[in-house]
Amino acid sequence: MALDEALGQLRALIEPGRAEQMAAYHKQNREVLGIPNPALNELTKGWRQSLTVEERVALADALWNTDIFEARLAAAKLLTQARIKGDDAAWALICSWVPQFDSWAIADHACMAAQKRLVADPARLDDVETWTQSEHMWTRRAALVATLPWAKMNNLKPADQARRARIITWAAGYVPDRDWFIQKAIAWWLRDLSKHDAEATRIFLATHGDAMKPFARKEAGKYLRNEAPKAG
Repeated sequence: MALDEALGQLRALIEPGRAEQMAAYHKQNREVLGIPNPALNELTKGWRQSLTVEERVALADALWNTDIFEARLAAAKLLTQARIKGDDAAWALICSWVPQFDSWAIADHACMAAQKRLVADPARLDDVETWTQSEHMWTRRAALVATLPWAKMNNLKPADQARRARIITWAAGYVPDRDWFIQKAIAWWLRDLSKHDAEATRIFLATHGDAMKPFARKEAGKYLRNEAPKAG
C-alpha cells in the first residue's frame, strides 16, 4: 500500500472539531487529524490482515515519518500482533522509534507493539536494558512500559521469574529519578505486579517506597490488601 493511499484512508476517518480537542489533551505540536481510536483500530486491523509483514513494516516506517499524530499511532498498531513470522525488521523499526518518543500516547502505542515482540523473543530484553541508561526520559520509561507483560504473568517458569527479577532491578534503579513520568511508570509496573505477586510488590515498597514520590507509592500499592510496610 502506498503512503498516499494510507493517508487518504486515515483522513476519511476525521471527525470535524475533534483535532483541536485531541491536540490539547495530548499536548501535541505536530499535526493531529482528529480520528477516534476505535476507527483507527478498525482501519489498522484491516491493514494487518491484508498486507504482508514486509509491507506492514514499510508502511509503518512511512507513516511514522510523516510525524502526524494518528499516523504514528497507526504505525504502532500495524506492528501490534502476538505472532509475526520473521519479525526482526519489525523489532528493529520499533527500536528506531524509541529515541523519538516525546508524548505518552505515541510512546504507549509503540510500547504495546514492543511488548508483543519481546514476549515473542525475550532475548531482546538485552536491547531494552540499554534503554535504562539513556539520557532521554521517554526511552528510560519505555523500558518499563514495554516489559509490562512480565508484571502480569502467573505461574512463571524459572526463566521468566529471572526476567521479572531483572526488570524489577531496573525499576529500583529508577526510584531516585524524580521525573513524574518515570515515577508513574514504576508505579504502573508495581501496581500490575501486585495482582500477580503481591509479596514481591510489598518487598519492593518496603525497600524503596520511602524514596518514591508519594503519589507513585500510593498507586503502586493500590491493589494490596494491606498497606506496604515502610522502609526501615
